[in-house]
Amino acid sequence: MQKTATYQSSTPYALADWRRRINDLYAQIRAIPDPEEAWQLWRSERTNLYQNHPMSPVPDDRRETFERIRTFDYAPRYRLHVTLDALDAPALRFQLGADGDMQARPVALTNGLAKALGSELTVYWITGYGGGLFIPFKDLTSGDQTYGGGRYLVDAIKGSDLGLTESGDLILDFNFAYSPSCAWSPDFVCPLSPAENTLGHMIEAGEKTP
Repeated sequence: MQKTATYQSSTPYALADWRRRINDLYAQIRAIPDPEEAWQLWRSERTNLYQNHPMSPVPDDRRETFERIRTFDYAPRYRLHVTLDALDAPALRFQLGADGDMQARPVALTNGLAKALGSELTVYWITGYGGGLFIPFKDLTSGDQTYGGGRYLVDAIKGSDLGLTESGDLILDFNFAYSPSCAWSPDFVCPLSPAENTLGHMIEAGEKTP
């Protein structure tokens, strides 16, 4: 999530607090054994942040009428565990307007989605200081029931990561898929999902179009 440079420079602590709260939320989620209970917490806490936090992507003129983040019902079939097959491909450049560019290098291909969802997803590593995993995706709900630019499953910059199973598989639960901040407001510029990460199924899980 990147808002205008002017807003960021005037409230750096608000942005830091937002990221801290998201990190803390996902730490709580990973500690809850029941995935649906964890999802209920995720939905309620994010709704609270979107209603009340100064870095909320919900525009000020919509705050009073904003009640909740719209989601599909929880569907256990969309919680999947995958291994990763290494990739070595050139980095992609995501244009972020006044914030410059973000580069992300394809480092792996998931192994474990195709049977349920028709294809696998590319896993990106955000280059630069610290780095981190990034998994955006589109599907056949994009542009209709969900945001046309795609949704995020993992974004290490925000701390949105469900972690690993005991055997080391990556947990990808599409019930936790969420829209980038630019889906809510044009004040934000976000990296959108590349065409290669489009699933040929309708993923009726996670966040709906704001």
